[in-house]
Amino acid sequence: MSKPPDRSGRKARRKTGRKARQQAQRRGRWAETLSALYLRLTGHRVLARNYKTPVGEIDLIAKRAGVVSFIEVKARANIAQACDAITAKQRARIQRAAELFLIQNPSLQRCDVRFDVCLVTSRLRLRLLRDAWRP
Repeated sequence: MSKPPDRSGRKARRKTGRKARQQAQRRGRWAETLSALYLRLTGHRVLARNYKTPVGEIDLIAKRAGVVSFIEVKARANIAQACDAITAKQRARIQRAAELFLIQNPSLQRCDVRFDVCLVTSRLRLRLLRDAWRP
């Protein structure tokens, strides 16, 4: 007779994966909060956080001096990893969500539009890349 397979290892891996995912979500929320604070301190008005649509999500939407910025926030160990985390597919989803946001907010349609990226590499270190890409 053979013994049933030991499943304790799989359960431990599942818990570890869940814990890592929760930690990444907390780190992401912190990065978004830090980015929103930075934007406010630099004269931006934050219009929305975590704007979700059926076509995509935008982390932050801010306005300053007639420019509406759609901002993707990435928290990674270093700048290179953060930059690599923004794929062409993700940019396309953000652009579609931005179009929907502008349709829903006609008063902002006359503003210039910009897509920015905020890279957070440590607890209090961030870098805002203005006009990171164009549609």
